[in-house]
Amino acid sequence: MAKLLKRAVDALRPHANRDVFAWDSELRGFGVRVKPSGVKSYLVQYRNGEGRTRRLVLGKHGPLAPESARNLALKALAAIADGKDPSAERHATRASITISELCDWFLTEAEAGRILGRKRRPIKASTLHMDRSRIETHVKPLLGKRQVRALKLPDIEKMQADIASGKTAKPRPDGRGGTTTGGPGAAGRTASMLRNIFAHAMRLGIIENNPASGVRVIAGKRRERRLSTDEIKLLGKTMRQAEIEGEHVVALAVIRFLLLTGYRRSEAEGLKREWLHVSECYVKFPDTKTGGQIRPLGTAAGQLAEDQPEQRHCPYVFPSNFENGHFTAVDACLARLCRKAGLENVTPHTLRHTFGSVAGDLGFSELTISALLGHAARSSTQGYVHLDDAIRLAVEKVSSEIAQLLNVDVATVAKLAA
Repeated sequence: MAKLLKRAVDALRPHANRDVFAWDSELRGFGVRVKPSGVKSYLVQYRNGEGRTRRLVLGKHGPLAPESARNLALKALAAIADGKDPSAERHATRASITISELCDWFLTEAEAGRILGRKRRPIKASTLHMDRSRIETHVKPLLGKRQVRALKLPDIEKMQADIASGKTAKPRPDGRGGTTTGGPGAAGRTASMLRNIFAHAMRLGIIENNPASGVRVIAGKRRERRLSTDEIKLLGKTMRQAEIEGEHVVALAVIRFLLLTGYRRSEAEGLKREWLHVSECYVKFPDTKTGGQIRPLGTAAGQLAEDQPEQRHCPYVFPSNFENGHFTAVDACLARLCRKAGLENVTPHTLRHTFGSVAGDLGFSELTISALLGHAARSSTQGYVHLDDAIRLAVEKVSSEIAQLLNVDVATVAKLAA
């Protein structure tokens, strides 16, 4: 074959039962291999000091252009002429890689956007933040020093059992209160995460097999906690008293907004004014846990958001006290309120679950509730939810019902915030 150029490599076709090779006419040993699957990879073929034929894969065609592969081949051939065996060195490195090193590799590559997650998109920063936390809290202390090649399925399941039993429990880092306690939910999510890391590494040729393949992941308990009608009233009364006593007004506004919308905490805290369309009763999120969405918005929630005082140069509805970021301390305020009210096991997710439960109490279908909560898109029509009168009526009814239980006076709240 002549010099390897993109057009020539693109034209190569796979064979059903064997690899197909094409060699460059100008650089001896430099070629491309086509697998039966159609995957094309650049490589260098050479003989090591013992006279054995070796093949060093340089990278896949597509992400790697022919000229870039040629440059890598030149460097490899120069090292070979100097007596080195790059293929053997690569295999030795991969064989000795530890769990800790592999996790660090994954985080570096994922944060750079070179590893794709759901829907073939770069993994979200919020997801990677949780992955890093699980790696540092659970994976590294239990398995970090182990070599991947020596790891077996029972080792993964033992790690999961240890996390579930609280073996990795410790105070939270960065000065946050409380402790990480582990439990079945954390154990299952960590095992699933590690299995996915191995899968990415195996697909990209970093390791040869996935030691977590076939792991039986512990099923976490489904969170069923919701606030009853009396508890919503009690929380509303407690918030009004807390306003008088000087509780942070932005935190209180976010908590009310969560109850009135059923939004996720991150969606409420990071809400920008440009996304608000109060008169049309919706918020247009450019991105959420399940992708970009248009989410319905009731009148009480819309007025609460619209009436929040603007902070100069800050795009967020619920601004932070510092610089131009958004508010992030809802958990602490909610915990204080619940202690005063005597409410237990209440988290921001409880408020979201309460909104959905009230919708159910009012007789709305699971499909409607799913649309209100912004669960994963069910069809291409979800992008037009703001045009659906039935959804608009549902969010208005649920939001109004909760506003009455909270005894929310939006105008008063806005004055206090000012």
